[in-house]
Amino acid sequence: MSQIKKLAGQTVIYGLSTMVGRFLNYLLIIIHTPALKPFLYGKLTFFYSNTAIFLALLTFGMETGFFRFASKKDEDYNKVLGTSLFTIIATSTIFILSSFILRNQWQSYFEIDSYRLVIYFVLILSFDVLSAIPFAKLRIDERPIKFMFIKLAGIAVNIFINVFYLVLCRNLYEAGSESFFASIYNPEYALDYVLIANLVGSGITLLILLPEILKVKPQLDFSLLKRLLKYSFPILLIGLAGQLNDQIGNILIPKLINDPNPMSQLGIYGANFKLSVLMVLFIQMFRYAAEPFFFKNSESSEAKKLYADVMNYFIIFGLIIFLGVVFYIDILKYFIDKDFWPGLHVVPILLVAKLLFGILFSLSIWYKVTDKTKYGILIAGIGAIITVILNIVLLPRIGYVGSAIASLLSYAIMLGVSYYLSTRHYFIKYDFKKISFYLILAFALFGINRIIRIENQVIFLIINTFMLLTFVGIAFYKEKKHFRNEN
Repeated sequence: MSQIKKLAGQTVIYGLSTMVGRFLNYLLIIIHTPALKPFLYGKLTFFYSNTAIFLALLTFGMETGFFRFASKKDEDYNKVLGTSLFTIIATSTIFILSSFILRNQWQSYFEIDSYRLVIYFVLILSFDVLSAIPFAKLRIDERPIKFMFIKLAGIAVNIFINVFYLVLCRNLYEAGSESFFASIYNPEYALDYVLIANLVGSGITLLILLPEILKVKPQLDFSLLKRLLKYSFPILLIGLAGQLNDQIGNILIPKLINDPNPMSQLGIYGANFKLSVLMVLFIQMFRYAAEPFFFKNSESSEAKKLYADVMNYFIIFGLIIFLGVVFYIDILKYFIDKDFWPGLHVVPILLVAKLLFGILFSLSIWYKVTDKTKYGILIAGIGAIITVILNIVLLPRIGYVGSAIASLLSYAIMLGVSYYLSTRHYFIKYDFKKISFYLILAFALFGINRIIRIENQVIFLIINTFMLLTFVGIAFYKEKKHFRNEN
């Protein structure tokens, strides 16, 4: 239990940077959706979906490879760090040069008239890729406070520029002010302001990390690099397939959906995805703390029991977030502009899909600690293929809801395949009886919420609050008994 508490403590600290920072970042939808409206917000969603895929490609799975080799007692930590960083710098340089050569193709792909948006895309990606290993170093060195400070600094700059242009300057412009601030705002460049804010924030982050980078002794051990790449390449494919599973719908919606303005439909879908932010952030902060934690405890005699307990608590907290969002969706919807409300019905589907993704991540430790990452490729590949096929089949028929359903079904199948393989290679005795109880209870409460619709909003929220507290109370009672038995 002391190890669980340590993980929880680090999760909270990482969560202050991830949860608070990204939550503030996600809150930008309050100013993005009215300023951009569905069409430009669809463009922004398309832009960021491509960024996520290329980020997975360019980091090359090197973060996980760095964690794995830097945690080994028989490896030279500094040599692992130097070689990992060198590889990331090399991939970033190649990407920048090739993007310049292929600038016309990029411009055509994004369907834009100016090359400046491509420049934003290339630089944001490059800055984020170069920051990956320095951030990983802070995590494995267990320096979460500095990690938190640097993350929040970049996010703060990003938010400040967004607020400056899309709130201060925009409001003055629309009010007909003749001030300097109104004069520097042009609604035609609203998307530019958002991307420039991201670019400056990422640049500031890399600048603050520069001392950490300069501490690393430049070196390249080809023998180590070969082993790193052999381990990391499957992680690259897993990460790439995972991002395709997440983002391919956003890329295909403008191409396949039957609508006069498909980019606006993507904007509606993308804005409603942001309402699942709490689940996304919870999984992200869990991943930051859990991955190095899992590896450091992989040789413990209690490792498998530890992994099973982590899974149990992850599902409990994930279900609490699921219920919290769906029970208070009538309040949360005011975070986005009314033009985006027609897509609210996809939020529960997206929440469950993300919960399954988090469970899949926790379960995936079996092939990472056994160095059998080839199975990770198989699992992720199956998921990506299923996602693509389902999007192609469903998008023309039921619109962007099909993309949400495709993600949910894909993660469910991947989870089943991963668990089956884990029973053959690294069996972990999960408490399925308890997990099933929590799942049934949570979805039963959700079902009641869908059936009982009361016009009086206050009474309805009181009932929802009671149901949420019921789930929390039952979970607390059962786990308290578990803690007592452990002691």
